[in-house]
Order: sequence, then structure tokens, then C-alpha cells
Amino acid sequence: MVLGGDEPTGSLVRPYAVTRGRTRPQLEIALEALVETTARGRSGQFLGGREQKVIVDLCGGRLQSLAEIAARMEVPLGVARVLVADMAADGLLAVHAPTGFDAEDADGSVGTELLERVLSGLRRL
Repeated sequence: MVLGGDEPTGSLVRPYAVTRGRTRPQLEIALEALVETTARGRSGQFLGGREQKVIVDLCGGRLQSLAEIAARMEVPLGVARVLVADMAADGLLAVHAPTGFDAEDADGSVGTELLERVLSGLRRL
């Protein structure tokens, strides 16, 4: 992104390079799923890139949703989903899936309960 002048802002690394070309996560994570850093992640004893360090720091102090992680890192949701799934598989993060509703119906459409929750949240703003 370029703002005001000719200087680009944000990361100059392409999102597919961060995920090594992968677009599918190892496990499906809902965008409202809450993520926290595990003891292993907090130990800092893992080989990870800058993005992993940022995610560990973001989720170390309090629970963050997948959507919040993507927004704070300024990366596409798909990239954040792949990174978080990889880190959860390595035991660096714990992912707490939302309960009490299905985000998608059997036919792949978004469930009305999820839409109602989003609308309710928007009204509270």
C-alpha cells in the first residue's frame, strides 16, 4: 500500500511467501476462534520467523481472535489462518473453537445464527 507519497507501508513480503505458497491450513479455524500462546510458545524455544514471533506476542497477554490477529498483523485472513494452524499443530498456540453454533450449514452457506451474532455485535458498537 502506498500512502501520501511514494513510500510503501506495511510488509514488502508477498503473503504466499510467508506461508511458503500454501493456501490451505492444516486445520480449519473459524475467524472468531480465540487463540492463546501456550507455555511452549512463551518459552521462545522454537524456530520461527518474524510472523510467528508477532503472533506469540499478540496472543501472550490475552486471547485474540483469528480475525484480530490478521488485522493487527495487516495480513490477509487466509495467511493468518495458515500461520496459526501451523503454530497450533506445533504446540505453540492453543485454539479455542467457538461453541454453540455452526458457522456454516451443510450446504456451505453461512448460518443465520452467526449472522445474527455479527449483527448484534455491530448494534452494540
